[in-house]
Amino acid sequence: MRILLYAGKGGVGKTTLSSVLSHLYAADGKRVIAVDADPDANLADALGVPAEDVSRIRPIAEITELIEERMGAKPGTSGGVFKLNPKVDDIPEEFGYRFNNIILLITGRSKEAASGCYCPENVFLRRLLKHLVVSRDEVVIVDMEAGIEHLSRGTAEAVDAFIVVVEPGQRSIQTANTVKQMAKGLGVKKVFVVANKVRGEDDLTFIRKQLSDADVIGSIRFSHEIMESDIAGISPFTIESTVEDIRKIKEALESRIG
Repeated sequence: MRILLYAGKGGVGKTTLSSVLSHLYAADGKRVIAVDADPDANLADALGVPAEDVSRIRPIAEITELIEERMGAKPGTSGGVFKLNPKVDDIPEEFGYRFNNIILLITGRSKEAASGCYCPENVFLRRLLKHLVVSRDEVVIVDMEAGIEHLSRGTAEAVDAFIVVVEPGQRSIQTANTVKQMAKGLGVKKVFVVANKVRGEDDLTFIRKQLSDADVIGSIRFSHEIMESDIAGISPFTIESTVEDIRKIKEALESRIG
């Protein structure tokens, strides 16, 4: 089982990496669960899901009738009594979107969940994420928000690999250092770095120097095609140079986690 989670400064390219890796593992014949756990959800677009289908995919946090049924309490409430171990094992099959041997789940987050409240939908989403990471046999790829404050220790300890995506720049480096230390503090044993938007050897040297104690497992070259594909709503999996770079990252990752 390979379980991959991504975090970093917003806009650094973690969704590009998540989507292409999902396709690469699916092309290997693996069953993949791709989870969009970023409030600014755009993994469906990056995977190449047709626009008419993207609009019909309901984020789990917004399926209020499901959460109320499973939790025994209405979403948006706090301080009441509700289940702490709700049934979630059927969520991927029942509510996931199937696309090219990939099951896509969009978790979404309510305002209450975003604030870290102890409310039904927040507990439900945490329980779902832990189930996906700990109990599934598929390759699970989670496109996370920029930060891991919401990740529980029990989930983090089960992660095989945690990848922090960075771009050349001090703010991205600072965020990467913070996330890297938080991940290790939560019990993640293998934290890796991927350099994105690399324009040349100088950019890669800068990142390696700034993150001298990090395991930089690969880089993705800067590409105008990525920006153009985003504008056109086309999956980066169609861009040969990007796929080539991420395939090398996948090979490096596999060599480290066995």
